[in-house]
Amino acid sequence: MDFTFTEEQQAAVEAARAVFAGVTPDSVPSPALTRGAVAEDFDRALWRRLADADLLSLTIAPEHGGAGLGPIALCLVLRESARVLARVPLLEAGGVALVLGRYGGAAADRLLPLIGRGETVVTVAANGRTGHDRAELAVTARPGSTGEHRWSLDGVQTAVPWAPGADLILIPAHTGEGRTVLALVPRDRPGVMLADQVSTNGERYAEVRLDGVRVGDDEVITAEGAWEWLRGLLTAGTCALALGLGEAVARMTSEYTGKRVQFGHPIATFQAVAVQAADRYIDLRAMEATLWQAAWRIESGADAALPAAADIAVAKVWASEGVRRVVQTAQHLHGGLGADTDYPLHRYHAWAKQLELSLGPAAAHEEALGDLLAAHPSGEDAVR
Repeated sequence: MDFTFTEEQQAAVEAARAVFAGVTPDSVPSPALTRGAVAEDFDRALWRRLADADLLSLTIAPEHGGAGLGPIALCLVLRESARVLARVPLLEAGGVALVLGRYGGAAADRLLPLIGRGETVVTVAANGRTGHDRAELAVTARPGSTGEHRWSLDGVQTAVPWAPGADLILIPAHTGEGRTVLALVPRDRPGVMLADQVSTNGERYAEVRLDGVRVGDDEVITAEGAWEWLRGLLTAGTCALALGLGEAVARMTSEYTGKRVQFGHPIATFQAVAVQAADRYIDLRAMEATLWQAAWRIESGADAALPAAADIAVAKVWASEGVRRVVQTAQHLHGGLGADTDYPLHRYHAWAKQLELSLGPAAAHEEALGDLLAAHPSGEDAVR
């Protein structure tokens, strides 16, 4: 496999590093030190810097003012953002921009320039009613015959990230014919009600209730396969966040164990420590390889023995289990310092747990992979 990135993708990484260099994990609000949400809003100053650096328009086509890059570039930038625990809806904005560019029609022409300039903040409802059911089944979409706002939406979506600060919420919904559509719903549209929720890492989420919410044709994506493609992209992006976070924690642990002296030697030289560090290095390299395989399948649309959903499931299994093991080992090797709220590791631990469970824990994706193997017996050799 060749995971060499293009010059444009590498330039996106350099631009992201320059912006995120101004963010220090110590400045990220701690869920251990704050009751309820750690802040009322996401990091608007950082969001502005990302827009000024053209990173919000990275995945937007040139005719709409963007760079025209794809899922791989988005995942590269997400990886950098997670290393510093950047509190911005970059995954959601990038995902919506890509699905609009691929499937969006009239909505793309209207919204993509605004998203790219950071003037319109978008998020995605992807967790369904409970977080365990299919998101598209949690909301019904009933089309009417006439009128400016002819679609009617009813239902509930839980744990919608950044919803209180978003301008638009992209909501998957099912029609009476069993089709899935994507509705771009303004947060302040009549019939939309938000109930505050707090994520594991202390961010403001929301339960979004829709009671007869009216949306127009230009606010609905009806293209076949749009939701499945977007959900796969969101899952791959979550894996990229887990990888970046895991790499930052591994580096932090390496620096600590190289300086912490016991019995006259750095503890990094002890065999028990070295073995644990080596195991976590293997986790990170597996997370990296499976992430880029999944992102490449999404971006290229390449055929294989199994559909792209299989590669995405494998990547999420490694990301969920790998990031948990990396952070747990870091806590163990740091000793008491790992739980010290004056040290940033506890923040990474909370974010890692959030990412581990986001869009389905490892077990859910193992079950999905099993279903794909059962449906495509010829693909069994591909995952051995």
